[in-house]
Amino acid sequence: MKNNITSRKTMEILFKIFCGVATLVGICALGLLLYHTVLEGMVFLKPAFFSNFQSRFPARCGMKAGIFGSLWLIGVTAFIAVPFGVSSAIFLEEYASKNKFWSLVELNISNLAGIPSIVYGLLGLAIFVRGLKQGQSVISGSLTMALLVMPVIIVSARESIRSVPLSLKEAAYALGASRYQVIFGHVLPVALPGILTGVILALGRAFGEAAPLIIVGALSYVSFVPENIKSEFTVMPIQIYNWAGRPQEAFHQIAATGIIVLLLILLSLNLVAIIIRDHYQKRFRL
Repeated sequence: MKNNITSRKTMEILFKIFCGVATLVGICALGLLLYHTVLEGMVFLKPAFFSNFQSRFPARCGMKAGIFGSLWLIGVTAFIAVPFGVSSAIFLEEYASKNKFWSLVELNISNLAGIPSIVYGLLGLAIFVRGLKQGQSVISGSLTMALLVMPVIIVSARESIRSVPLSLKEAAYALGASRYQVIFGHVLPVALPGILTGVILALGRAFGEAAPLIIVGALSYVSFVPENIKSEFTVMPIQIYNWAGRPQEAFHQIAATGIIVLLLILLSLNLVAIIIRDHYQKRFRL
């Protein structure tokens, strides 16, 4: 008995050491990549980089078109995906019957969340670009990215709604509240921090995706910013991919600069969203 306890404690210590070493290796690898990127990218990180368009000359290169294109894309994507995703989660969790049909729908939504993004690009090319004849426009890219992120939003929103204590719902029903009042007055405010977390992760994935947009037809060389949802566009990941594929060393440094800008924008958006999430989490803490 004593030997078994000693063996278990030894295994626990070894497993803890293994997990710590694995975490340390991951952190060191990430730190090394960030250090190398920052070291190369700081050469071109100047105010002109944010106001210039792409150019054949490295000294004149900028990311203005990619920044504005990404903001247009993520804004329209959020406008489409968030209402539909959250509404679908509410329906599946609160209104849909628990039968085989809706169980099959739920299973397929979970599977869609793990499908490679290139598949959504092919779907967007077939439906939005060619089928609906929207061309290589912001709306085509946004609809494609909405399809990409919507399953993630639905799954995370459902889990957040499901985590709301049953006693809260029962108390509201006992006081005579209708289902609509219970959902929008009690369930959603409590589930909102978790829903926002899912939305943050989903939109962050959309912001950094390039493969579906290459298939849909986002341009790699753009000397203008989108004016409306019908405009042609490019995004930051595609510009970075284009610069990284060029043979000149200077363009590799510009790609590193683009990576730094992309990370800064993602971190800023996430920070704002986390602040909003924490605000609601404190407000509706049970």
